[in-house]
Amino acid sequence: MGYQQVPFKTEKPILSWANHDLSSNEITMAQNVASLPFVFKHVSLMPDVHLGKGALVGSVVATKDAIVPAAVGVDIGCGMCAIKLPFQGNQLDGKLKQIRKDIEAAIPTGFESNKTVEKSVQNWSGWRSFKDLHKGVQDRQGKAEKQLGSLGGGNHFIEVCLDEADQVWLMLHSGSRNIGNKLAQCHMGTAKHLARLSEEKLPDLDLAYFVKGTEEFEAYWRDLQWAQVYALFNRDVMMARFKRIVEKHLAGGKPTKPLLSVNCHHNYAEKEVHFDEEVYVTRKGAVRARETDYGIIPGSMGAKSFIVKGKGNHASFCSCSHGAGRLMSRSKAKRTYSLDDLIQQTEGIECRKDKGVLDEIPAAYKPIEQVMANQDDLVEVIATLRQVVCVKG
Repeated sequence: MGYQQVPFKTEKPILSWANHDLSSNEITMAQNVASLPFVFKHVSLMPDVHLGKGALVGSVVATKDAIVPAAVGVDIGCGMCAIKLPFQGNQLDGKLKQIRKDIEAAIPTGFESNKTVEKSVQNWSGWRSFKDLHKGVQDRQGKAEKQLGSLGGGNHFIEVCLDEADQVWLMLHSGSRNIGNKLAQCHMGTAKHLARLSEEKLPDLDLAYFVKGTEEFEAYWRDLQWAQVYALFNRDVMMARFKRIVEKHLAGGKPTKPLLSVNCHHNYAEKEVHFDEEVYVTRKGAVRARETDYGIIPGSMGAKSFIVKGKGNHASFCSCSHGAGRLMSRSKAKRTYSLDDLIQQTEGIECRKDKGVLDEIPAAYKPIEQVMANQDDLVEVIATLRQVVCVKG
């Protein structure tokens, strides 16, 4: 479908891949970001764009010599991991319920943590630099160790899926847990404090930023990179446990080699080169999609998900959407739908079907097929997946 330039009066253009009208609050948020003087070239909005804090979820912002912590968000390094295994769907017959129970027993969800710290987590190299992180998290190393290898809540999930050829895939969605959130909050607080001291007139205080070359910038960038590596490793630790569970049921516990592995962030920032200039690219609810990149775009519980390969579209700063995007808030979903609706919409999927996950009902999300149609110039689909087991955070 491609993008269209949004007819807003802003310092930098806004390019949108969305086919829906933005709400007045979303328009204001997009305009605020595009008015920042250090934004590079334009702001890109993905097909699943929706309201966030400071910056829209589903936005890609490139900046020169400055970075906005709120444009990354609080779940630093949140993203997806998926592996394709050499098993067929019929091998799962009669085993789905027990697989779900085993996943729930092995991987803590919600606010839960691991009761013990496994060896791979103890030996993680990131602990050596924990003492260099913001002083506001120095009392949280023990918690961070126990949360490494845990899912978290909200829309985080673990799924067993099948592709069009009935091949088994394992997929999960999680980030940097409490430590990433706390680091983000600490630095966002510092940025707001500096903005107040400077008396700079920002369109939104949540867009307070750090300037390259300052101690505050360097501290945030260091902590951001640490949390992103933590999030990546968190997904690896969970996926290793998840894989062992499935191998126990399908291969008698014998280790198997994945046919394809993907692990990608969708809430993060990196230094990249675009339009022949080095810039800081912040993706808040967006996945990097260079020609060499594989990505994961999940639908809602009960909808399709997609393994994709990027097309390297520079208008999007080589990015694509990170999912379907919410159509309604969690509170509205609970008011709108009943438990019977949830049961009907998740028919055929081994998952929780109680009021605790009603806010994650598929109808609360945008139709994933439309989201994919809107970005056929950003990615090509490698595999289309459907869930058969879903564990929600």
